[in-house]
Amino acid sequence: MSEPLLALTTGEPAGIGPDLALLLAADGQLPACRLVAIGDPDLLAARARQLGLTVGIEPLDPHAGVPAPRPGVLPVWPVALRAPVTPGVLDPANGAYVLELLDRAIAACRDGRAQAMVTAPLHKGVIIEAGHGGFTGHTEYLRDACGVDEVVMMLATQLPAAMGGRALRVALATTHLPLRAVADAISESGLRRVLGILDTDLRRHFGIARPRIAVCGLNPHAGEGGHLGREELEVIIPTLERLRDEGLDLEGPWPADTLFTPHRLEGIDAVLAMYHDQGLPVLKFAGFGQAANITLGLPIVRTSVDHGTALDLAGSGRIDAGSLHVALKVATEMALADPHPR
Repeated sequence: MSEPLLALTTGEPAGIGPDLALLLAADGQLPACRLVAIGDPDLLAARARQLGLTVGIEPLDPHAGVPAPRPGVLPVWPVALRAPVTPGVLDPANGAYVLELLDRAIAACRDGRAQAMVTAPLHKGVIIEAGHGGFTGHTEYLRDACGVDEVVMMLATQLPAAMGGRALRVALATTHLPLRAVADAISESGLRRVLGILDTDLRRHFGIARPRIAVCGLNPHAGEGGHLGREELEVIIPTLERLRDEGLDLEGPWPADTLFTPHRLEGIDAVLAMYHDQGLPVLKFAGFGQAANITLGLPIVRTSVDHGTALDLAGSGRIDAGSLHVALKVATEMALADPHPR
């Protein structure tokens, strides 16, 4: 496969998504890929002036070819803003604009014009205020748009040398749920789907022949033999035993407070956390700004940055594009590992 084309959505226009795309074009440091941003060319040109960046905005026909990368030039598939933008100031009028960016990237990946999509951050609240009350985030939106029943959110980073230097991948059994709803959402069918997707896509996109997955318990001390909750005894342990019998290489369930230690992580390819704030604080402490958010289970490749819109920094120039570089690198590697979408 030649260098894959990555479609970069510029995200919430009042946030740092446009800034990140411009910084990327200015420094010209890309992995072995071609890149096209999706967004409003006038917004990008105005933000470049505000940031003092000399970046040429090159609008392209979405069905024409995308040239090889050139430092200082940002190719763009144009999408018009719905309302003028002030950096740092959210406007629900642009909620539909943000969703259109996603729709354009999804369509390009589905029809083969792009080999992966990378997303800059969006703001869930303002999209809901715009009238999209069922919106809960990129992950669920991509699941529904691609017509699949289940997807898995996974974040990945490279641990610093002081923490062992290994890759750390953390996937989630549940994503954007209130904490009081998590226990009811842990079921055998759900764990089967999530662990199946995680095992399949670690093989498919990361070249791991037999993934070894460590699973967190839900409760403190993984339930303490049923004294601190019975989800481990009644759901998690029996499910893992059955999946082992079916060929998956699974460890646990281990208490989450000791699983993320060098000894426990030795030889582990990914960790499955039961809920969002069980596993991600550890990963973000270890590698915030140097991690990628990956959606597994899709018929397309999608990665994202590991942070939010940073409204207070939009237009300031005081941002770090490190996570975007990681997201681009991971998307490129995933696209090259499996060039044939499902």
